[in-house]
Amino acid sequence: MPPQHPPPRWYLILCKPRQDSRAEENLTRQAFKCYRPIQLIERIQRGRRTTSVRSLFPGYLFIQLDQLNDNWHPIRSTRGVNQLVTFGKQPIAVADELIEQLRKRLQNHLTALPKNSTALEPGDHVRITSGSYKELEAIFLAHDGAERIVILLQLLHREHTLSVPITAIEKT
Repeated sequence: MPPQHPPPRWYLILCKPRQDSRAEENLTRQAFKCYRPIQLIERIQRGRRTTSVRSLFPGYLFIQLDQLNDNWHPIRSTRGVNQLVTFGKQPIAVADELIEQLRKRLQNHLTALPKNSTALEPGDHVRITSGSYKELEAIFLAHDGAERIVILLQLLHREHTLSVPITAIEKT
């Protein structure tokens, strides 16, 4: 009966500053299986919602290695890689269950894109999506800084101007 090899395990790599995507790309080119958990970040830039992709763990990525067959030496000289994370000079394996949980959790978040990524113009009708005035409709008046807007709200037969976070509204 031939000896059974242990299954490949996940390990953690420390990347050079702001080079996690570069390290992932270069390791993948060398036929290593990598996983870099990413998340969508919604920001307000010049009054517009923008969505960008960022690493969940900046500066780190996971790599799957076979303890017996993989040559670990090329990893250290790969562009973007600083070192394999070790404890007492021994790489520490990450549980497969952790990787699967990360993938499942992040899959739900990546598919939920922001509802309103278009710029707002004065007079646009908006709906408040969170807070005390949730589900009320209002009219966009102006931007109030980088992340807030001023809206005109009809409430109790009077018009009120409110400053709310831009993430708390959606264009109707």
